[in-house]
Amino acid sequence: MLNNSEMKSNRSRNTFNSVLKISIGILIVFVIASCGGGGDDSPTPPEETPQEIAQALLEANWTIASGGSITLDGSDVSSRYDGFSMDIDNGSFTTTNAGNLFPATGTWSWVGTSDNQVTTGNGKSITITTLTSSRIVFSFLKTDQNVAAGIPGNYVVTLTQ
Repeated sequence: MLNNSEMKSNRSRNTFNSVLKISIGILIVFVIASCGGGGDDSPTPPEETPQEIAQALLEANWTIASGGSITLDGSDVSSRYDGFSMDIDNGSFTTTNAGNLFPATGTWSWVGTSDNQVTTGNGKSITITTLTSSRIVFSFLKTDQNVAAGIPGNYVVTLTQ
């Protein structure tokens, strides 16, 4: 038979074991709950980069009609490019009625990770200042070295869809 002090010791041990088991159980529940507890296992697609968003907007058929314009050093020269359009696709473009401003076909690429700087295959650096689903505004500087491709100066081109 157990004496009084042994009984107290067993009760204390049993109480401690019970509290320990309950604490471990609660801890396990919290760990499982913090892991999300399952749900949709399909991966979340990565967010598009600013350049990918810009490229999706850029790839379209743009035209000078319906509010577009071309200025040279601040003067409107749109009448020289009546009916001008530019079809831009992944890394290439095709133009209509571009005069000496752009070749009939060409290539382009982003400058680094920029979402507003492109370079054409013939080395023309272009800065995109506005790009929406219905309007693009870009500028470039023609120097005397590339005068064969148009009158030298600062061009600002506004095109719409």
